This record gives sequence, C-alpha cells and structure tokens, in this order.
Amino acid sequence: MTFTELGLLPSLITALATEKITDPMPIQVEALPVLLAGKSAYLNSETGTGKTLAYLLPLFQRIDPLLAATQMIVVVPTHELAIQIQRQAGTLSVNAGLPIRSVLLIGGTQMQRQIDKLKKKPQVVIGSPGRIREMISLNKVKTGLVKSVVLDEADRLLSAESLASVRSIVKSMPPNRQLVFVSATEQADATQEATSMAPELVMVRAGSARVNADIEHLYLGCEEREKPDWLRKLIRAMNPARSLVFVHRNENAEVIASKLAHHKIKVADLHGAFTKDERKKAMDDFRGDRVNVMIASDVAARGLDIKGVTHIFNFDMPSESKAYLHRVGRTARAGAKGCAISLLTDRELRLVRRFEEELGIVMTPIILREGDVLIDG
Repeated sequence: MTFTELGLLPSLITALATEKITDPMPIQVEALPVLLAGKSAYLNSETGTGKTLAYLLPLFQRIDPLLAATQMIVVVPTHELAIQIQRQAGTLSVNAGLPIRSVLLIGGTQMQRQIDKLKKKPQVVIGSPGRIREMISLNKVKTGLVKSVVLDEADRLLSAESLASVRSIVKSMPPNRQLVFVSATEQADATQEATSMAPELVMVRAGSARVNADIEHLYLGCEEREKPDWLRKLIRAMNPARSLVFVHRNENAEVIASKLAHHKIKVADLHGAFTKDERKKAMDDFRGDRVNVMIASDVAARGLDIKGVTHIFNFDMPSESKAYLHRVGRTARAGAKGCAISLLTDRELRLVRRFEEELGIVMTPIILREGDVLIDG
C-alpha cells in the first residue's frame, strides 16, 4: 500500500518524500489506519522498522495546527530518545509546512527555560516521565485538550522505576484520550498494564522474525584481558563506517576509549558522558561522522535511531537474549545490511547456543589472521 492509500495528508507525504521516504514500512501500514481512527494501540515491531513515524504521522494528522494548546504528549525513558523524537517531529512539521510546534521537557536543564517555552503553547510535548509529571502538577502543561499520549519504549516505562509517573500522567488526561504504547519487545506485565490503562487496546504487530534477518551474527573467543586489543584489531580489519561498542562498566569504557584513541581510531564515549552537554557532543560527533566508533551501555543506547550504523560490537556480552536483541537492532535499519560481533570468553560461549535457540539466529565463530576476518573452521 502507498501512504496515499493509507489516508495520509498530501503535505505529510511531501514531507516524507523530502527525506526520500516513499513507501510505508509494514508497521506503518498496520498502524496508520488504527491511529488515524483515534483508537488506542500497542505497536510492536522489531527495532529499526519505522515505529516512530508509525505514530508521528497519524497523530500529527489528528492535530489542529491552528489550536494553540497541547494536543499530543510523547513520554520516553531517556533524554537522548526525547531529543531524537523532537528532531524528527520538527523536521516533519517544517517539511510538511505545518505550524506544529513541539517542546522538550527533560531533567538536567533549566526548568524556567522550559516553562517559558510552554508559554508559547506548543501542540506537542516530548520528554521524560518525571519532568512531564512535574509540569502537569504545576499546571504548566495543560492536558484538557490532549488527544493522544504516546509511551515510547513502553516495556521500560511501564516498569517499576517509571510506572508511578506514567500512571499519574495518564490519569491527568481527558477520558477520551488515545493511548499509544510502542515497543520492540512484548512483555506480559507491560501488556497487562497497558490494557488496564486502555481496555479497548488494539494490538498492532508487524514482522514475524524477532531479529532482523539482514544482520550477520559473529563471535570471537578470547580472554577477558585481551578484549581491548581484539576489539581494536577487529575495527581495523572490518573498517566499519559507523559502529557501536556495548559495555557494562565505566572502567571498560574508559580503557577502550583510551586504547582506540591511542591507535588513531576516532571514538566517542556515550557511556561515560555524565552531563547533557557531554552526551549531546558525543551524539553530534557520531552523527556528524567526526567519530565512527561510539561506546555505549544498554541504557545510553536504548531506543536511539542512529542512521548508518554498520557494525555492533559486544565487548561485554549481555546475559539475556532481549538485551542482545535491542543492541543488534541499532544496525541494519530501513533495509540496510548490518553485522554484530561479540567478544566471548570461554565462560560466555555458553550464551551462543542459548541465543541461537531463543532468537532463531545463527552465530558464526570467527578468527583474525593477518588482518583478515575468517570463519573459524
């Protein structure tokens, strides 16, 4: 189906064409009719399949641009994801020629500045649950005319850490509001909570494969102490255009960043960036091709849509298949090919068979010989 057949406004179709998007992705085909009809829905599709536009497009269409009031609220678990979604919303409104304004509400920034921006009565509010809840309680975000509330990365937002804030936000909305839950994974407790908030919830799913079939999965066996050197050698051998390196601990991130920089590899450390400005600089450098290796944790990279990531390196292997799924989903987006390489100690090798069985993938062992990556055996 085409965007026209799905009922999208010509102005939004023009905006998509400006970004060289001409054909809807499966989750967009499934989601647009449901959301344009004003129904509450749970969008479930693997990472990198176009879920952000699957809800932005129809919900933008439901906004009255001439009404200077908050009509749409997007709640997300991380600052980086909030910034990313606001950037996409801004691009969409500019390219469509629609006077739809958005404001970013996240912690770590001056509250008064955000209050001043809210005085301009933006139609879209995007931010973290704590700050949005606070602004609603202060009556700085008025919810009486809100049509749609989106919970992006719903499985995380509906966990214990954020649940109280999310419930408070939803409770403050008009009774006829549309709730949209978005996630790459489906968890029973999150789905149950979503259903309790929206009893008429429509489940919208696309794609049967849990892991993108365009991702190649490789692993290299080594000692823990050798991982920094093997990572450096792999980066040299594979020459990734843009790669993410996942770690668990700060000390690993610091060691990796130092060793890679010493060998003239351009690297940024998102994991060790503690302030908003540091995170923004790391992301801007990575997106702007000033660095081509980004070190990140699961929390730092959750939900980020970074175009052109060709390789994922698991320096520290996750212990759960769900975490592996989220990590590798950073690559092979929008029909591109990608590669995920894991550095595994003898103890971690047991995860290979488990992930293969749980995710339906094949993980291939590799070795490095004279600077070339070869299949082991």
